[in-house]
Amino acid sequence: MSDLENKKQEGTPTKRPYNIKEKKEKKAAYRSLIRPELADELYDKIMEIVVMQKKYRDPDYSAKDLAKELKTNTRYLSAVVNSRFGMNYSCLLNDYRVKDALHLLTDRRYADKNVEEISAMVGFANRQSFYAAFYKNVGETPNGYRKRNAKK
Repeated sequence: MSDLENKKQEGTPTKRPYNIKEKKEKKAAYRSLIRPELADELYDKIMEIVVMQKKYRDPDYSAKDLAKELKTNTRYLSAVVNSRFGMNYSCLLNDYRVKDALHLLTDRRYADKNVEEISAMVGFANRQSFYAAFYKNVGETPNGYRKRNAKK
């Protein structure tokens, strides 16, 4: 194989399922402008609203809605979520949705529910976004996870 062919092969990224892209590290100057005390306070409130009140189960609950509830703006909210959780707002919601789905997929009380119904129960708007987020977080499909854990 020639050097040119080798370089072409090295330059082509491997195809990943569900169009999952590599995470790129970004440096945003505004993130460092947040006072740590205020960021901690917002972090606690975000945990209370999104996790404890299970707002992540609402497919229409946007960053704008959360910012309004926290009496702040979306840019500030975004900075706190990025710095404290290490991900963006939608990834944060999807992370909790997938954790919830993991539980529901293996819970015998929900054995009669199909994957799409569980997807809707945890807050995903459609099947495709559920499968993509699930695969990204778990490394397998929801059906595969359910089958593998049903045998245990």
